[in-house]
Amino acid sequence: MLFQVYGENALYQWLGWAMVFIGLILINEVARRSKIGGTICFIGVPIALTAYFVAIYAGAAAGADWALNNPTYVHMNSWFHYAKLYAATIGCIGFMALKYRWGKIGKSHWFKCFPFVIVAINILIAVVSDFESALRAFGTTWVSSEGVTLYGGWHNVFNGVAGLINIACMTGWFGIYVSKKKQDMLWPDMTWVFIIAYDLWNFCYTYNCLPTHSFYCGLALLLAPTVAAMLWNKGGWIQNRAFTLAIWCMFAQVVPAFQDYSVFSVQSVNNPNVNLVVSVIALLANVAAFAYIMYRARKLKVNPYMNEVFVGTRDYDQAMARREDAPALPQDSKPQTGDEAPQGA
Repeated sequence: MLFQVYGENALYQWLGWAMVFIGLILINEVARRSKIGGTICFIGVPIALTAYFVAIYAGAAAGADWALNNPTYVHMNSWFHYAKLYAATIGCIGFMALKYRWGKIGKSHWFKCFPFVIVAINILIAVVSDFESALRAFGTTWVSSEGVTLYGGWHNVFNGVAGLINIACMTGWFGIYVSKKKQDMLWPDMTWVFIIAYDLWNFCYTYNCLPTHSFYCGLALLLAPTVAAMLWNKGGWIQNRAFTLAIWCMFAQVVPAFQDYSVFSVQSVNNPNVNLVVSVIALLANVAAFAYIMYRARKLKVNPYMNEVFVGTRDYDQAMARREDAPALPQDSKPQTGDEAPQGA
């Protein structure tokens, strides 16, 4: 068992998980299909929230009770949450600049490496947090600024190393394309090999360092972009991931009660032995992914970072068929593009 999902609140907990999972998928579809929707979600709302956060901390500095007792100030005050929120939001804006070709930067070739840079930064933020836990309390526990008890140990080290390897698993940095109707920024070389390795690493991170949030941000939040990418948005996983991550961070930062102290709250078992098993799985998955990538790069005789290494694979070809300048395919062989609404969404 990974989570404490049982008892009188179990129905609410599973309902909460379903609401987060479905809600993230639906809001992501609004944001990716509409320029107005994306602009509101990742420019308008963050500007309003920034003013809100500044007001809270200014009020707290002045000793105002309303600010000192504000849920965001009490329950979501760690450096990690703010770093993740703004890093994810910057990623969303950058991806929109690429798919809509905003200004000179959105049209430039060099900016195509931005997705790699911002994803690497996001991974490093979590890696630092894992190592922080190991350094603070190796073999014992410590309590975060938000009152969460965390274990430090080899599980943090193993998963931190897995995160660093995961960065090295991002290939074809400049292989960024725009889909038909400009609904998606595509990274075709980011296939299931990277996605699975990333999901296992990131789940382990949340399990290690966010034990009171992992049921939602470690399962629902990771599965939402992965399901979309596997079923109807081939090649668009990284955009799905950034959009859903930013949306979740904004919600969680403003409504921490949902995951921290309500009938929907779910704790992990917070057992260091379980954490260790999960971290070993994440590390082995990333080592295997990196080894496979190096194998393909050697087979194709290419630099895996300057060139795409999954050329000819099913996922890669389906993603490339969605790009705006792709040749038209016969109707009966045309892959699902994601430019039509998914079933049930």
